Amino acid sequence: MLSSPPTDLQELYGRGHRLCPTANAALQLVLSTEREIDLYELEQLCDAVGWSRRPMRRVRKALQHSLLVVGLWRHDARLPKLVGFARCTGDGVIEATVWDVAVHPLYQGAGLGRQLMVYVLDLLREMQVERVSLFADPGVVAFYGAQGWQLEPRNRRCAFWYSP
Repeated sequence: MLSSPPTDLQELYGRGHRLCPTANAALQLVLSTEREIDLYELEQLCDAVGWSRRPMRRVRKALQHSLLVVGLWRHDARLPKLVGFARCTGDGVIEATVWDVAVHPLYQGAGLGRQLMVYVLDLLREMQVERVSLFADPGVVAFYGAQGWQLEPRNRRCAFWYSP
């Protein structure tokens, strides 16, 4: 007997998942730290945003050593699709650094990057992390400044967030 695919969001994405509001009611996007990231799907996302390829064994190791790994998924009960990603390293108490924030170009411009970063900061707040830094390409540093991150004096690559 064939079983039907799981449809419960908690079963697919874990207890801490968060739905992302979208203008398209037919489109369900879900943030999760509990759904495992497929390395091939992550590589496709990185290709789509124009990042250079990294050896998969090193990416796997980086994910294993990360404090947080967040996926943004286009929900499909049979096969969710990874459309966004971020990860953090750090001690999980005082400091963390955000790396590799990506949203597929087809999903950019709808506030999903902002929702992804809010989710990341909410999780870090729950850990009571006091300071968060990130390094970004110069072309997207202003994106973080618009969200309240403090930019480095020259506004080139680095931004900081401090717990209130």
